[in-house]
Amino acid sequence: MEYRHLGRAGIRVSELSYGTWVTFSHQLDVKHGLECLGAAYDLGVNFFDCAEVYADGKAEEILGAAMKELGWRRGSYLVSTKYYWGLHDGVNERNTLNRKRLIEGIRGSLQRLQMEYVDLVFCHRPDPTTPIEETVWAMHNIIERGQALYWATSEWTAEDIIAAIEIAERHHLHKPVAEQPEYNLFKRQRFEQEYARLFRDHGYGSTTWSPLASGLLTGKYDKGIPGNSRAALKGYDWLHKRMTDPDRLAKVRALKTTADRLGCTLAQLAIAWVLRNPNVSTVITGASRVEQVRENIAAANVVTKLTPEIIGEIDGIFGKPPSDED
Repeated sequence: MEYRHLGRAGIRVSELSYGTWVTFSHQLDVKHGLECLGAAYDLGVNFFDCAEVYADGKAEEILGAAMKELGWRRGSYLVSTKYYWGLHDGVNERNTLNRKRLIEGIRGSLQRLQMEYVDLVFCHRPDPTTPIEETVWAMHNIIERGQALYWATSEWTAEDIIAAIEIAERHHLHKPVAEQPEYNLFKRQRFEQEYARLFRDHGYGSTTWSPLASGLLTGKYDKGIPGNSRAALKGYDWLHKRMTDPDRLAKVRALKTTADRLGCTLAQLAIAWVLRNPNVSTVITGASRVEQVRENIAAANVVTKLTPEIIGEIDGIFGKPPSDED
């Protein structure tokens, strides 16, 4: 396992990390979560991603209980959580990054995780109704209180991220250090174009999610929606159209030909493609079985096989976002 700095932050994250969205509570209890966490940790993973909203707080509870039972030294791993959607329907508790919500959010997460602090806390989505300055100050205060060590953004526009950085610099506050965007072969324009100035001018880090496009890039949806898949879970009906789109499925089948030639699985090739980007600090992977954890981690061995010719072949299948020069 290789480790990369989270942008210009001092901490280093494993190039492949383990996320709990969908799997924890929906597919994994404490026992099975413990098995997957243990397998990832033994393979060198040191960053474990969660969020307050995942399974309405139950994912944090399972993650905290499993880690407590594993008994790992706290300095040997990193944990993140996120806020925006909230767990209740109160006017100040849903879809907001106001100061009240953020301060109450971190307190609740630490209780569920059974931890004194998290290493990284994300603003899970932008909040156009709350001044960015209020959010920046609240995140700074959370860090100053020792409840989190760094803060970051997720799916923010580059413009809003730069505004937050400039506010923090103006008032000598803790700046956001990384963005958590979706990045995969089907979704690459924002990461590669809009965020380019963040990486170039501000040394921003990234913890990318959905390298497999919610499982589409594993090939398992080629003949429909399997009963044990993410798209078959209650509440994930919105994935159906994406997972059965003929054009997308045709591209996945074409990619499998490349994967077979390289001697790797479709999932490993898709993850390796994301990992090869130098602006990626870590690729968040998900897994509901130990075998999946091991398969995902082995993707790191595929990166060296991605020659310019192979990358050109992949671009030919999926298309490449136009550059500024085009």
